[in-house]
Amino acid sequence: MNFVYMIRCVDGTIYVGHTKNPEAREKEHNAGRGARYTAIRRPVCLVYAEALQSVEASVRRELQLKRWSLAKKEALIAGDVER
Repeated sequence: MNFVYMIRCVDGTIYVGHTKNPEAREKEHNAGRGARYTAIRRPVCLVYAEALQSVEASVRRELQLKRWSLAKKEALIAGDVER
């Protein structure tokens, strides 16, 4: 299984990525071995994970979510599909 995930950084920003194991990836980010972006914004917290069938699908979804506004990402995290 592949996942697209969002983690909330200590400064309130949201980082979007893809992985096979969101919980393990959160630990990597918190250890400073994740993205350069999150390394200076620790600690981070996993706030959303969505299972997808393939790596290609997770990469496409990641690119889609990265283009969304913070407000739209927050609505997805909250499960507010109307927003």
